[in-house]
Amino acid sequence: MESDPNQQPHIGLEHQLPESTPTRTPRQKKIRAAVWILLLLIFAAGFLLVLRHHEDAATATAARKGAAGGAVAITTVTAQKGSIGVYVDAIGTVTPVYTSSISSQVDGIVTAVHYTEGQMVQKGAPLIEIDARPYAATLAQAQGILERDKGILAQAQMDLARYQAAWARNAIPKQTLDDQEKLVAQDQGTVHNDEGTVQYDQIQVQYCHIVSPIAGRVGLRLVDPGNVVQANAGTVLAVVMQIEPITAVFSVAEDDLGKIVPQLRKRAKLEVDAYDRGGTKQIATGSLLTLDNQIDTTTGTVKARAQFANKDSALFPNQFVNTRLLVNTLQNATLIPMAAVQHNGQAAFVYVIAQNKAHLTAITVGVSNATTAQVTGIQPGVVLATSSFDKLQDGTAVSISAKPIAANTSGSSAP
Repeated sequence: MESDPNQQPHIGLEHQLPESTPTRTPRQKKIRAAVWILLLLIFAAGFLLVLRHHEDAATATAARKGAAGGAVAITTVTAQKGSIGVYVDAIGTVTPVYTSSISSQVDGIVTAVHYTEGQMVQKGAPLIEIDARPYAATLAQAQGILERDKGILAQAQMDLARYQAAWARNAIPKQTLDDQEKLVAQDQGTVHNDEGTVQYDQIQVQYCHIVSPIAGRVGLRLVDPGNVVQANAGTVLAVVMQIEPITAVFSVAEDDLGKIVPQLRKRAKLEVDAYDRGGTKQIATGSLLTLDNQIDTTTGTVKARAQFANKDSALFPNQFVNTRLLVNTLQNATLIPMAAVQHNGQAAFVYVIAQNKAHLTAITVGVSNATTAQVTGIQPGVVLATSSFDKLQDGTAVSISAKPIAANTSGSSAP
């Protein structure tokens, strides 16, 4: 059967036009799957956050219920009445009362060094010997001239006595007597000049025997026997420092003068403690000597000097120290340990324990040191909490533990 050329070809169902929804490409399918996965992840994260929030809220509620219902174990301390010092802290330097840098006053050769390095010497102890023979020879010569001129003076005085007797008998003219009197005066002047020369030469000989001008400790040896020294050359032969007693110079702020000056005017003996570089170990205790006569305008401080007996040589010249100047002592003050003081911003408070409950009480901290504080707002004798502050609130039931508890724990005893 022949086909009709005008007849349209038959199209099967498999060759019909596509539906209204277009077919997605593989890339579009991947993007669509990624979007769904991202949405699922976001949903899961949100769900976990909400769940976590509910758990935290439940935990906090349980903690509050526990704090309200169960007693929190704490350690306590009782506020005391006592005295506490008002201190001014400063940094200073140990300074010897006297420091003697000894140099030679004559030219010569060093013949002996009598001291050993670091030796404690007394005033007048021999230190260095310089060859004194040239000066001793000059001294002997001056002494001989003095003896000769003394003899001439004695002869002139003897003649003057004779002339005076002769003049009394009118045996000689007045001019002869007057001439002899002037001659005696000239000889007296010569003798005085000779005596000065002898004294100068004696001093030169003494300069050859160098002794310590003060009692103290000698430093390292600076010259040896055989060295040639010169007068006024600036060469230091030995250094002696007085270390018993010794002083410390420190600077205090000008704002603290109002505390210190009134005490000095009353001639009060103000105690000064010297601590090591770390400020933890007390080295010595002394007293304030005086303040400087002016304020350093560049630093706003004034220098002060304190003296220490230093019998044990604990303080060393030029040593750095931390000083604590006691300017006043508060009597009958309420004292509590610093461990009991808590802070909320600028406000200070404590937990007063009464009837097995903690009561938050505001206080004002005055003078304090590393361990103790003087406060107002509570009375001596009240019991204060010193631990488990993270569990305490106003009105929290507490129980006193016989074992030490860390200051900021959940109430469990420290091992």
